[in-house]
Amino acid sequence: MPNDDYYMELALAEARKAYAIGEVPIGAVLVMDGEVIAAAHNMRETWHDATAHAEIIVIREACRKLGRWRLTGATLYVTIEPCPMCAGALVMSRIDRLVYGSPDYKAGAVESIFNVARNDALNHRAEVLAGVKADECAALMKQFFRERRSKEG
Repeated sequence: MPNDDYYMELALAEARKAYAIGEVPIGAVLVMDGEVIAAAHNMRETWHDATAHAEIIVIREACRKLGRWRLTGATLYVTIEPCPMCAGALVMSRIDRLVYGSPDYKAGAVESIFNVARNDALNHRAEVLAGVKADECAALMKQFFRERRSKEG
């Protein structure tokens, strides 16, 4: 049976798709009972939509596919620690488990800046595993922004 590394590799493949089209390279995969229900990458620039983060797209697609808004029993794999919007969507959709690669010290809402996903004041808390393929996830982001700066400079 596939493990966390396997599914994070799928999320990294999504992040690479984002990179290839000039989107910030973040990928997400939602898994339930060992089956990939949805996979996506950032599309904010392409869709001109501030909410088109990989996690939001995956949650929407999974809800549509399953015909329900509660994603209890699901694990969300994402290459970079979710932002406040995405961490909130994870809680609101009742995803049970979050696995992410690299922390986001500027916008992370799971452990770095905020604690949305496991906040005791909220009605749902997710189990969190951080650091899966962290080096690869961080390296992709660093390379993307290094290239972007060199093109702008």
